[in-house]
Amino acid sequence: MSHVSPSGSPIDESVFGGCQENVTCPNCMELLKRARAAFQAGRAFDESFRQVQLEALVRMLVEHECDFVDALGRDLHKPRFETVVSELILVKNEALHAINNLKKWMEPQPVERNLTTTLDECLVVCEPLGVVLIVGAWCSPVQLCLVPLVGAIAAGNCVILNPSECSSHTSELLHHLIPSYLDNECYHVTLAGVNDLAEIVDLKFDHVFFTGNREDGGRVAQAAARTLTPVTLVLGGGKNPCYVDQQCDIPTTARRITWARFHNAGQSMVAPDYVLCHAEAKAQLLQALRCCLLQFYGSDPQESRSFGRIVNLENVHLTTDLLRRSGKVAVGGQVNEADKYIAPTVLCDVIDSDPIMQQEVFGPVLPILTVNSIDEAISFISRREKPLCVYAYSSNSKVISRLMTETSSGSFCSNDSVLQSLMVVLPFGGVGASGMGSYHGRYSFDTFSHRKSCLLRNSCIECVTYLRYPPYEERNLSLMTWASSLSQKSQGWCQIL
Repeated sequence: MSHVSPSGSPIDESVFGGCQENVTCPNCMELLKRARAAFQAGRAFDESFRQVQLEALVRMLVEHECDFVDALGRDLHKPRFETVVSELILVKNEALHAINNLKKWMEPQPVERNLTTTLDECLVVCEPLGVVLIVGAWCSPVQLCLVPLVGAIAAGNCVILNPSECSSHTSELLHHLIPSYLDNECYHVTLAGVNDLAEIVDLKFDHVFFTGNREDGGRVAQAAARTLTPVTLVLGGGKNPCYVDQQCDIPTTARRITWARFHNAGQSMVAPDYVLCHAEAKAQLLQALRCCLLQFYGSDPQESRSFGRIVNLENVHLTTDLLRRSGKVAVGGQVNEADKYIAPTVLCDVIDSDPIMQQEVFGPVLPILTVNSIDEAISFISRREKPLCVYAYSSNSKVISRLMTETSSGSFCSNDSVLQSLMVVLPFGGVGASGMGSYHGRYSFDTFSHRKSCLLRNSCIECVTYLRYPPYEERNLSLMTWASSLSQKSQGWCQIL
């Protein structure tokens, strides 16, 4: 019996239900050899080839929108609205931005000349790294796989893509569709499990891009270090703080925090993990959050078509255990394991030592902690590991400025949440414990490129450059020392001539 997509069109039985075999290390080695041969043949280098592949990726998303909605519905009970807006449109925007700017990105960038290089040409040339491994996370499985893929294609690389095994239906759909749209020698999809990643990374790629939790990211980084492979890591685990000041628009603040925290049933690396609420605003904020949850999801969120489910029972048990041992339930708290459902839950009276504050939570739970000043909030955030995101809600620009400058994080957003991680014109990535490197738009292109410095010299000034050659004489050294002293004042023209 074949499955049918929401569009009514039949889907190959192998796409769903785990019928594809997992790609073992020997299989991956063979794919790597094919991709390496394609790269060395220059197959992915031409601008026209890159454009065609990016256009095909957009076409894949358009033509199979209903299939992606179906797959994400199976994996995460994700509403169609969330799938289209936060997954498909986001990737299409990235691809279209790359298509529109690729020619400019690929052009050699001239460097300002000085007296030393008056007759020469200094350029920075972006060249592809080679064959890259992209490992996506399950919480936004289309976005977190395909946005980095856009950058890797635009930069001229060949790619092995490894979606998460947790979002199995979406992973299998990507495994099925990508060979039908992208070049079969340059781009491959594996279905390897997280426990196989270190062994796969050991095969030696030219770059590894990993999105996921800190523990798995650490293993990937260690494996990459053995072969001196550069990595980009976008890691959860830092618990994104959200400060709510006593001077803010409480209704708007509550709506935006509620949307960000409970979108995708709270399964997001960039959502606010907890709120540091000024004591004077706490009662108003709790009441506004209750109203927003009722407005968004109704009196019974389990019946709402706008609320998702937890990816698996393991995460249900983990999240339930954490919320039951932390603070006091102010809103929600209901659990239905059979449906993998946890109600949108707000916890109050949470303290720093509670279990829910010790690790990232992929579930619809929002702890509220109380602080008495902006200084206390900044101190609280600064004592913890550097998070992927910091959020601040206040109508006081000085409060916003202090949060932005006195805390360290991968990104910052004031009076809203999540949006800074989605914008094609802003780099997004972690710092410290939340990762290294960044991507989106031009920053993705740069991540997957080597910026090669090129000096194209002229041979007609040998009458000056002879000063650097042996046999070394004091007169020549004096002239070069004099030239060097001038260069400190006038943009430099000694530099070994």
